[in-house]
Amino acid sequence: KQTWFIFMKSKVEFLCLSAGDITQKGYEKKRSKLIGAYFPQTPGTDPSMDRRTPVTPSSRYHRRRSSGSRDERYRSDVHTEAVQAALAKHKERKMAVPMPSKRRSLVVQTSMDAYTPPGEEPTRKIPSVIEGSISMEHWISRAIHGTSSTTTTASSSSSSTRSGGSGAAGGRLADVLAQQVHISTQHHLRHHHHHHRHKTGKNRRATPDPTADPTADPTADPIADPSNISCSTLTGCLFSAGVPVSSRVSAKIQQLVNTLKRPKRPPLREFFVDDFEELLDGNVQQPDPNLPKAEGAQMVALRGEQLGVVTNWPPSLEAALQRWGTISPKAPCLSTMDTNGKPLYVLTYGKLWSRSVKVAFNLLYKLGTKQEPLVRPGDRVALVFPNNDPAAFMTAFYGCLLAEVVPVPIEVPLSRKDAGSQQIGFLLGSCGVTVALTSDVCHKGLPKSPTGEIPQFRGWPKVLWFVAESKHLSKPPRDWFPHIKDANQDTAYIEYKTCKDGSVLGVAVTRVSMLTHCQALTQTCSYSEAETVVNVLDFKKDVGLWHASVMNMMHVISIPYALMKVNPLSWIQKVCQYKAKVACVKSRDMHWALVAHRDQRDINLSSLRMLLLADGSNPWSISSCDAFLNVFQTKGLKPEVICPCASSPEALTVAIRRPLEDGSSPPGRGVLSMQGLSHGVIRIDSEEKLSVLTLQDVGSVMPGATMCAVKPEGVPQLCKTDEIGELCVCTVATGTSYYGLAGMTKNTFEVFPVSTSGSPITEFPFTRTGLLGFIGPAGLIFVAGKMDGLMVVGGRRHNADDIVATALAVEPMKFVYRGRIAVFSITVLHDERIVVVAEQRPDSTEEDSFQWMSRVLQAIDGIHQVGVYCLALVPSNTLPKTPLGGIHLSETKQLFLEGALHPCNVLMCPHTCVTNLPKPRQKQPGNIGPASVMVGNLVSGKRIAQASGRDLGQIEDNDQARKFLFLSEVLQWRAQTTPEHVLFTLLNSRVMLISISHNNSRILSLTCMQLHKRAEKIAALLAERGHLQDGDHVALVYPPGIDLIVAFYGCLYAGCVPITVRPPHPQNISTTLPTVSRSVCVMTTQLICKLLRSKEASAAVDVRTWPPVLDTDDLPKKKPPLLHKPSNPDTLAYLDFSVSTTGMLAGVQMSHTATSAFCRSIKLQGELYPSREVAICLDPYCGLGFVLWCLCSVYSGHRSILIPPSELELNPSLWLWSISQQKVRDTFCSYSVMELCTKGLGLQTDALKSRGLDLSRVRTCVVVAEERPRIALTQSFSKLFKDLGLHPRAVSTSFGCRVNLAVCLQGTSGPDPTTVFVDMRALRHDRVRLVERGSPHSLPLMESGKILPGVRIIIANPETKGPMGESHLGEIWVHSGHNSSGYFTVYGDETLQSDHFSSRLSFGDTQTIWARTGYLGFLRRTELTDASGERHDALYVVGALEEAMELRGMRYHPIDIETSVIRTHKSITECAVFTWTNLLVVVVELDGSEQEALDLVPLVTNVVLEEHYLIVGVVVVVDIGVIPINSRGEKQRMHLRDGFLADQLDPIYVAYNM
Repeated sequence: KQTWFIFMKSKVEFLCLSAGDITQKGYEKKRSKLIGAYFPQTPGTDPSMDRRTPVTPSSRYHRRRSSGSRDERYRSDVHTEAVQAALAKHKERKMAVPMPSKRRSLVVQTSMDAYTPPGEEPTRKIPSVIEGSISMEHWISRAIHGTSSTTTTASSSSSSTRSGGSGAAGGRLADVLAQQVHISTQHHLRHHHHHHRHKTGKNRRATPDPTADPTADPTADPIADPSNISCSTLTGCLFSAGVPVSSRVSAKIQQLVNTLKRPKRPPLREFFVDDFEELLDGNVQQPDPNLPKAEGAQMVALRGEQLGVVTNWPPSLEAALQRWGTISPKAPCLSTMDTNGKPLYVLTYGKLWSRSVKVAFNLLYKLGTKQEPLVRPGDRVALVFPNNDPAAFMTAFYGCLLAEVVPVPIEVPLSRKDAGSQQIGFLLGSCGVTVALTSDVCHKGLPKSPTGEIPQFRGWPKVLWFVAESKHLSKPPRDWFPHIKDANQDTAYIEYKTCKDGSVLGVAVTRVSMLTHCQALTQTCSYSEAETVVNVLDFKKDVGLWHASVMNMMHVISIPYALMKVNPLSWIQKVCQYKAKVACVKSRDMHWALVAHRDQRDINLSSLRMLLLADGSNPWSISSCDAFLNVFQTKGLKPEVICPCASSPEALTVAIRRPLEDGSSPPGRGVLSMQGLSHGVIRIDSEEKLSVLTLQDVGSVMPGATMCAVKPEGVPQLCKTDEIGELCVCTVATGTSYYGLAGMTKNTFEVFPVSTSGSPITEFPFTRTGLLGFIGPAGLIFVAGKMDGLMVVGGRRHNADDIVATALAVEPMKFVYRGRIAVFSITVLHDERIVVVAEQRPDSTEEDSFQWMSRVLQAIDGIHQVGVYCLALVPSNTLPKTPLGGIHLSETKQLFLEGALHPCNVLMCPHTCVTNLPKPRQKQPGNIGPASVMVGNLVSGKRIAQASGRDLGQIEDNDQARKFLFLSEVLQWRAQTTPEHVLFTLLNSRVMLISISHNNSRILSLTCMQLHKRAEKIAALLAERGHLQDGDHVALVYPPGIDLIVAFYGCLYAGCVPITVRPPHPQNISTTLPTVSRSVCVMTTQLICKLLRSKEASAAVDVRTWPPVLDTDDLPKKKPPLLHKPSNPDTLAYLDFSVSTTGMLAGVQMSHTATSAFCRSIKLQGELYPSREVAICLDPYCGLGFVLWCLCSVYSGHRSILIPPSELELNPSLWLWSISQQKVRDTFCSYSVMELCTKGLGLQTDALKSRGLDLSRVRTCVVVAEERPRIALTQSFSKLFKDLGLHPRAVSTSFGCRVNLAVCLQGTSGPDPTTVFVDMRALRHDRVRLVERGSPHSLPLMESGKILPGVRIIIANPETKGPMGESHLGEIWVHSGHNSSGYFTVYGDETLQSDHFSSRLSFGDTQTIWARTGYLGFLRRTELTDASGERHDALYVVGALEEAMELRGMRYHPIDIETSVIRTHKSITECAVFTWTNLLVVVVELDGSEQEALDLVPLVTNVVLEEHYLIVGVVVVVDIGVIPINSRGEKQRMHLRDGFLADQLDPIYVAYNM
């Protein structure tokens, strides 16, 4: 791709530009000619005209102000043009990127005047944004303008329409409801606890059907229908009147889908080998043969010149200090400056010598006691000096050398929690540091405790702080002098080095290495005595320490960083003032000087013979050098003076370009292809491409050293001549070890490069420099990057610095605050992914941010051909800093991975970057004939997966209730035989058992006789006021309690069909009422009666169509004429309505036969007799909860203690106290009850135990559920209450569904529930593979209780309806006497699922009629035996078929993805996932500040990729309680989806992953 360009003469390997080669005017002309083709011409402009604004004095001032505030490591005009051209390329692709939606309160640091207030049109003209920026995409500005006001006003506008609901709006809604009653009913049952959080579904629409005709439905929304939106209409509709419709989520998702349809770049290694299935096909993709490969010969190690030993070189550095301190004590050694640039202090060689001796004496003799000195020769001490006090540091450093103590210079810890301070502490600890030397000012500035002591810093060992200033030290005796030896192999000093992962290592440098290094520098740089050096670098380490040594009696002018910030020209002024021969700077200092120089007349740089560029190995230093020379050549700066050097903590100075003699031509430069570099090969780019990297050499090998390049990974094999490798040097003058780390030392400091034959090239060890580069023509060294900045993405190598430079060159360049940008890689799904984090300017608006981000993505894609996985923007000054003010990279990465970075904008691009997903599964056609697979009871060689509970007919028990066909008869029989036996007791939150006399209608205990009498009165009421006929439906709208039970039996006595309905909550009347509209009559309490007749109710449903409402609080005194007896036991007994997890409201029909069979089955499984007591904490409206609450006690005669779950919100311990006080042995609850107890009582177990709560009598605690057992919740519940006597074996689960309300239930006898671990990846392929606990991708599944008596189960293939083998995943089919007899829906489409109740197998036993549960599961025969002595068959439920998501040909269960997501961050309390147009949408509830919302986006995307191989399309962050939950504690994911698409969630943040 021609995306990034540089100027060169074509087909020349290295282009040499001498000073007189081309004039500025010629350069401009040539440049405009070259780049003219890449820019869209604006009419009436001359292509030869330079596009930069003319530099008037005022604009020059502004430019200085704005860009001077940036860290200009990477500034380059050429680079900027390349980026502009790359963006121009993208201009043709008009792809609309949906902008993330953000809640207004989250838009903190944007300028509010840039926003349009709600309800107004955006008034700013679009062209004003585009003017002056050539390559800005029109579509982005349009999309942004369309969404900017809507994203911020969406929440306010949607909430305003939600709150009212009466008046005209209410009327309109009622009309819509009349047409869409069936939709509203889906919202029937939600957890009452959440009602005040969920806004009503008034303006919710049906999920758009892409195939439907929008004209057919008058309420259809053309925008909501994705099929109506093309990409072109999208950008058009972003501007429609009022609130622009792009805020509609469905439109944004469609936008995203359209963008993602763009063809992807072909991946390099398309599929990683998934050790499970991909290994089976064995067709792992081979690397592309067309990729560039190294073709040169093997390189030869390059020797530097001989290190010439000069006769008068001192034998050690201490000897040099002694020589100059005694011969020339008045000679200046060091001059320091204050922040105004005034000379602060001059340290002479005499003072340095005498003070260093004083420090040495005090270290050895004044710390500790004579017998036990604190510091002995060879010990390590820390040097903690600020960056503005080089004199004190120098004195302490040489004092340590004289005392033969090893100094470890480190930065001043600013606070106890400094970024990286902990790692420095680990280094000090491993070095055994017990003393820290510091200056007086620094000591006073350290943080102190209230007692005045310096606290221990995080991770630091305990140290004694020692102020090493002359006035605080004792004078040594006259006869004491330090013993000065020749340089030896003892460690001289330890320099700290921060690694890529943030760990800090200490590089030990011996005395002989230090001396040899100084000699090599003296020879290379031709230093002579008494030369003046201006030093801007850090004097404590690296180049700033090495060149300021006392070897040559030079005078160092030290410029503190603080002065450079105030006056960037200060170093140039000092060069002029002192006529300095040498200056040591970084490219940043050159650039700052450029920006600030203006027309300084008195600048003269002719005295400089060497301008040492410390970061010359940075690929972008070349542009700073060129620009600096361009400006300052007129001020006497000679081109040959600029000397880039390369160095590293391990190898010290690697190479320096020698200061050349006058008149010789400057060295060349390499123009390399980025594409080639990414494959590790050197390709000279002669085709004037844009994607190139221009490097300057860093001179030749140091004297006395040998250099080679080895392959960065694996065996240190020599590179070929056209290959990039890690530079290695063999010389005395390098570091010798990482202190205390023998293994790492061996890998770095003792490397033996080998040739292709495998033999070492020399017997001397080499040291790895950590620099990537090559040796070019004429023995010049070129550095292309650092090993620490290397990111290997898809097999290609990219350098972090290169990416930073591209990002900083994107217009507007001022967008990044002070150029503070961090680039690193994280490993996700077997590959590295690039993350860019930048600080944005405080005045940036949302539009600016989003625009800049999208352009950075395009520029990096165009220039480096690599996708950015995540781009995050943080507010200015919030990234962790290093002591010198740079960005602490590893700390930033750590914060990103922990979700503690708190970005204000995030753009994830997993769709673009992740190209190594496993192959999508191709489904095999299931056309195997029965003959080949079925032999007797075997399927494909496995036993058929079938099992059954005990046979009801065979069981002999003295069950009197069996004589009766109908429950109403059982009740009458019990009222006659045991009238005073208590059947029901209701408990409220005051835990008071009140048995009031039966003449009060609000009795909390109910005997057989009381229930019979009150049921008779209800029957009389129905006959008298309701005029009902046999079989009429009656809706029972009651709170959980005894009135509900009474009304139910009253209906049976009157021959009516009861339907239990949850009472409406005042806030969601409209979702409850349609359920009862098909009933003939409604029975309820006085309170609810009032609510049903309220204004809200009449707004939701037309009162005229409403059935009569009977208030049962005051019942008639008389009895009914006679009680109804049904003619046929197969007639309908009651209807059971429930909202499934997919949001469908479905009623199932229960006949009298099924009801009796059901009660008998539960009685036998639970061994329920009249003497038993059972505590029930369940919602009594559907399923097993209703049967246990209302029916079982009447059938079995046991006493039911009823605890409404809503009472637990007031008193979480109510249920457990009831069990304890009533000495209950069997109890039933729901997951939401269990969760309430676990969360609400987690910290109170000791208090409850001390108050006498005892759960030791509990034999069974069954969770009633219609889902896969929540094993983590049941286990934490068991562990938590183990101290209160709860036996872990007691807790178990049951399983029921719509076609059979209870298939399994853990009984009192029989084996304990078993748990197996299955491979989650196999499960996605509908296979069961058992694995060991703790193995990767393992998923624990708990058995769903024992199969009930009278129930038969078989596992069938849901598509072919054939029987499955044991341990195969299939649909659970059930045959039982208590199966429901069919669906009953409010809107009459029962025919849809007729086969749910009457399915037959396609082969095998084709006669039995089965009901399909709609749940996937498998059967497995265990080693345990059941009561009858047979081996026990365990049923494991995996999940509902209709909830499962088909993605990439595999079946995913939402709960698995949700479990992974909840684990990623402590602030995620709940999660729900669903799919929309094949995009995976993840909704997370945030328990924390809204600032954390954006932290979750990358974490959620990472974990789903890593664990499930899926790319998340949309991440939605919402408040706690937004995810709807039904009464059983199951998530209503489809409700959530509808609410999301209709913009009703009021999310904190919505991220659309690209």
